[in-house]
Amino acid sequence: MSLLDQITTAQDVRALAREQLQPLADEVRARLIDVCSRTGGHIGAGLGVVELTVALHHVFDTPRDQLVWDVGHQGYPHKVLTGRNDRMETMRQEGGLSGFLKRSESPYDTFGAGHAATSISAALGIAAGRDVLGEDYKVVAIIGDGSLTSGLAYEGLNNAGHSDRDIIVILNDNEMSIAPNVGAMSKYLTQVQRNPIYNRVRSKIGDVIGKNRALDTLVRKWEESVKSFLTPGVLFEELGFRYFGPIPGHDMGALVETLSAVRQMTGPRLIHVITQKGRGFPAGEHGEKWHALPPGHDPATGKQLKTSSANPAYTALFGKGLSELMDEDPRVVTITAAMPSGTGTGIVAKAHPKRFFDVGIAEGHAVTFAAGLATRGLKPVAAIYSTFLQRAYDNIIHDIAIQHLPVTFCMDRAGLVGEDGETHMGLYDIAYMLAVPGMVVTAPRDGTEMLALLRAATAHDSPWSIRYPRDASPDVVGPMRDIPATPFGTWQVERKGSEVAIVAVGTMVLPSLAAAEILARDGLNVSVVNARFLKPYDEVTLNALLASHHTLFVVEEGTVVNGFGAYLAGIVQRLDGSVRVVPHGVPDRIIYAAPRPRQLAACGLDAPGIADKVRALHGTEAVAG
Repeated sequence: MSLLDQITTAQDVRALAREQLQPLADEVRARLIDVCSRTGGHIGAGLGVVELTVALHHVFDTPRDQLVWDVGHQGYPHKVLTGRNDRMETMRQEGGLSGFLKRSESPYDTFGAGHAATSISAALGIAAGRDVLGEDYKVVAIIGDGSLTSGLAYEGLNNAGHSDRDIIVILNDNEMSIAPNVGAMSKYLTQVQRNPIYNRVRSKIGDVIGKNRALDTLVRKWEESVKSFLTPGVLFEELGFRYFGPIPGHDMGALVETLSAVRQMTGPRLIHVITQKGRGFPAGEHGEKWHALPPGHDPATGKQLKTSSANPAYTALFGKGLSELMDEDPRVVTITAAMPSGTGTGIVAKAHPKRFFDVGIAEGHAVTFAAGLATRGLKPVAAIYSTFLQRAYDNIIHDIAIQHLPVTFCMDRAGLVGEDGETHMGLYDIAYMLAVPGMVVTAPRDGTEMLALLRAATAHDSPWSIRYPRDASPDVVGPMRDIPATPFGTWQVERKGSEVAIVAVGTMVLPSLAAAEILARDGLNVSVVNARFLKPYDEVTLNALLASHHTLFVVEEGTVVNGFGAYLAGIVQRLDGSVRVVPHGVPDRIIYAAPRPRQLAACGLDAPGIADKVRALHGTEAVAG
């Protein structure tokens, strides 16, 4: 029986002898590579913290001691060691394990998160709660160095250091978040890893102590003094933390010794651990490639076993089109928040390096930085996931809308996102963008219209948002030079009918057309309208619809609460109260991981679901043929 087969709880990890821990880590790493080859997922971060995870569960009394993992990408080894190894094949599957940490999934999952930089703030809250209740246990936040590009991490560090509470922060330093890290902190941390003076000092200290153990205490004190001048410890010490490190993150002995010693202390402590993201994965040096992988790759090589014949994804089409647009217009610049590959803007970085800005995991800063660029007469395009842009809502209103600056927000992963689950659902951007004064809100039906709206946005002197899904484009998209701008504020009548008009938003246009075909076989002739501009809406087309239809059925791949349907209902009530407006979107509940087509069907946002809703509205119980 393998060591891993003997692990059913973290107590089993604590029962192992020291010499068994590295073999266990090797088995965990092999297990993750094998499982993720079938399930897909964020494999890179987890492989980098295998030894650290084993050491943490060996030293700390989990789940009584609270481990708070940042983002959740790092959490795969933690799942394997905490009673979920036999269910790892269900990860990111409908009804299976989450691809992130989840409090309802296990008592070992102290805090759930899919966005970066929450761990220190959450851990401090847990520590404060412990102290208020008079309890006694340890709280550990494990944060990746990439999250130190986020302002929230510094807010947490500042408050935790000032609080003097018993809390441990482990800085997992691998020089990467998703793409290589950017910013001053990344350079600062890298300096200590490569500082020849400090490394020589540490080597000499080891030699001296090895020859004379009696000098251990004296030499260690001297090392602490030298370290304050040569390492980032001085920064963290000034913030109120006692600093330990850097510790080699794949040296099990060093990890266990350090964690054991630090656990016995009190007050704010920070352990700086150097790891290699993706350690042991066979995809070579291509770090962004193995940050996250789809299902179906060879665990021995990291290569995809089957290629899709589908059209290119919206993401890739967006990046290519944006780069070509920047060829035409020297005023267009691009900003992303640590996601050049995820947003398709890596091609922009290569083609236009002086006009491409990766600001790190700092969405609020990205938006205000874009605002500053816009004051200089430039046309900033901020490419940020819908779910991540939520973190910058105040900046959108305060820095963009109030000053009416022409920043274009290109929101990838808008709508239902499939296996990434609830933390990454882009369901709220329609509702939150509609509420922003002066914001042009748009949603394309396909890849060509996405680029046509992008061209229109960069030619318009107003804040603008474009949303598009995590999916393949349904059309074949030509070069940007052949795609004219979409006429401002216009809708497109895709199918003319009577009585009921389906007003479809973005990705819902094609399913709505398919639903209309189903309904036609039942004798129901409905109209279908591509409402590509949500704000401003097309007044001419809307008035024509009101004159010839008694019901507008608004279909959107976003929350039905305060979405476009609700917005349009208010408008129609003022224009013609006799016309009924029925919103249909994602219901007011959390949507969990499942294949995207399954999620759409479950929400009634596929063609059969839309047809069923229209039948009910029309007062017929005809059954689809």
